[in-house]
Amino acid sequence: MSEIFLSIIIPAHNEEKRLPDTLRQVQNFLSSQDYPAEVLVVENASSDRTLAAAQEFSRHFSELRVLQCPQRGKGLAVRQGMLAARGEYRFMCDADLSMPVGEINRFLPPMLSGVDIAIASREAPGAVRYHEPYYRHFVGRVYNMLIRLMALPGLQDTQCGFKCFRGALVDDLFTRQTLGGWSFDVEVLFIARRRGLRIVEIPIPWTHTPGSKVNVLRDSLRMAIDLVTIRLNGWRGVYERPV
Repeated sequence: MSEIFLSIIIPAHNEEKRLPDTLRQVQNFLSSQDYPAEVLVVENASSDRTLAAAQEFSRHFSELRVLQCPQRGKGLAVRQGMLAARGEYRFMCDADLSMPVGEINRFLPPMLSGVDIAIASREAPGAVRYHEPYYRHFVGRVYNMLIRLMALPGLQDTQCGFKCFRGALVDDLFTRQTLGGWSFDVEVLFIARRRGLRIVEIPIPWTHTPGSKVNVLRDSLRMAIDLVTIRLNGWRGVYERPV
């Protein structure tokens, strides 16, 4: 196989401390696979040494590319990485690696086939959560209820940071993405649903890691506003043309 089979995209904002260990785990995982892969770290307006840490690691990890997204926003960083990647499958991965890296193969053929988008789920039957504070789980479920009512009926967990897309679909989806913050993945999945693409949830073991960049109260309000924006964009035909 000469073509890239898997691209792993890791957005990184102020991840100087966690990123090296995550990259070590990803490197060890890929070294035991029989398919060609690449890893893209997209440094996102960090104020620490995230960029330097990624660049230093790339010296002994030939499959790693380091990009910069100067404007802060996870959605902006993921979009840049997705569009720059070359893989037949493109997997977005949080820098805290709260899902064991070995689970990635469950999102790919031959373990999974006939699917356009596979998303990690902490709510699907068989999923397990570890060490998550109760209040975060409660707020997350309330927000997901709003997501199901307003945008994505039937999906139990759209906010887990691990999602896999067929590479052939990425340009169509991510060039129509308008949101640069935390709700970007709801928007991309909403666009995918309008295209009639098949989305499945993969139950995973997930461990809460302290140091999350999400502010529950502030970002929940922002996300609620984003849901209204997504609906309005859908009604106005925004997603029928690239941004």
